Amino acid sequence: MKKYLCLICMGLMSLGVAVAQNAGGNTLTLTLEDAISLALSDNPTVKVANLEIERYDYVRKQTLSSLYPQVDASLQYSLALRRQEMTEGFSFGGKNTFNTAASVSLPLFVPAVYEQLKLNRTQMESAVESARATRIDMIASVRSAYYNVLLAEQSLAVLQEAVLTTERVVANTKNLYDNGLASEYDYLTAQVQLSNLRPQVLQTENAIGITKLQLKMYLSLPAEVDVEVVGTLDSFRDKVLLSEDYSRDISDNTTLRSLDIQSQMLEHQERLLKASRMPVVAAFGQVSYMGQERVDLSGLMGGMAGGGQQSDVVAQTRAQAVASQSKFWWQCPISVGAQISIPLFAGFKTVNQLREVNNQIAQLNIQREYAEEGIRLQVEQAINTLITARETMLSNERTVEQAQKAYDISLTRYNAGAGTILELNSSQLSLTQAQLSYSQSIYDYLSAYATYEKTLGDEEI
Repeated sequence: MKKYLCLICMGLMSLGVAVAQNAGGNTLTLTLEDAISLALSDNPTVKVANLEIERYDYVRKQTLSSLYPQVDASLQYSLALRRQEMTEGFSFGGKNTFNTAASVSLPLFVPAVYEQLKLNRTQMESAVESARATRIDMIASVRSAYYNVLLAEQSLAVLQEAVLTTERVVANTKNLYDNGLASEYDYLTAQVQLSNLRPQVLQTENAIGITKLQLKMYLSLPAEVDVEVVGTLDSFRDKVLLSEDYSRDISDNTTLRSLDIQSQMLEHQERLLKASRMPVVAAFGQVSYMGQERVDLSGLMGGMAGGGQQSDVVAQTRAQAVASQSKFWWQCPISVGAQISIPLFAGFKTVNQLREVNNQIAQLNIQREYAEEGIRLQVEQAINTLITARETMLSNERTVEQAQKAYDISLTRYNAGAGTILELNSSQLSLTQAQLSYSQSIYDYLSAYATYEKTLGDEEI
């Protein structure tokens, strides 16, 4: 039931995306949730991971087929170019022979196959966990690319606002210069400030194109389709702004879960090797239908050499009997039975295979302990990075407020003639840098939060 609901939801989502694309021409408008869902359904990496799960399902069915009855049939025809002789001048066997056979074999007790099925189920779990890890990586990558687009667009908005403000300053300074109220130095300085901002705007516009290409790559969208993202960095910041009470539960970490599944697979492999020492019982049945061309042996039978009327009568009777019979002699033997196979000695092969598996289990246990320590360290680093990014973001937010206030004061002083153009340019540059730093700090915080969720193994969209 859940599978059908998921398919219905994906269909509705695809329909909504198609409507949005048709309505906007060649522009696709996406929310973060839409982008992640599209990547999880269309990205080749995710598709390959899902196909791997399907492959292991086929592997399991192949193993299961070993428990089904095995039916074989054969048809054979032979032509005797030279028949076998018992003594000189006396050969036997027909010249033409037909042989049809069918056999059925049914496993009754096969311990190795039972353990192999358990191993196949664990392999399926490994493929599912690998697909889950792929989805988690994809979610983190799409979020980072989505935030990158928002960062570039927000930075462009800051720079464009700075250009508009500077253009107003240049126009005001030119007016003062024309009326003799400002020096040529002030006018040239304002123009230089404007000229320095325009290349940054162009560079940021190019950056938006690159970030959108990266996002479209994750979504498997063609390059000619334009993408518009919904939301701002500030809106996402408000959604994930958390306290310092961060979870340290690593039970869902994909690396640890994969190692645990590998450990289970080795245990199944160990039991599989032990099961190969146990007897195998099977039932079988066979039926054949054989036809061989009859050979006249009347001349070789006793009583023919004595001659006389009695011999002629016997010969005539035999000839009539042979004439009344079929040309071929048909037989239909049928047999059924049971077979038990008991492994006795394999040259210490199984013993050494068990030792190898036990060695691998010991290695994996050491790797598991070391990986757990490393992941706990990664979680602590992610939390520290998240806290630092959070405090930096809040600090930059206050810096923007202060820089805005300083710029307003310097602009008022300059318009009143009490301030200089250098003071105004300096305050405007500080405001622009503060706004850009604030946008970058929001991006750093959101990226740190995405890394933190990825480390914990959280796959929620």
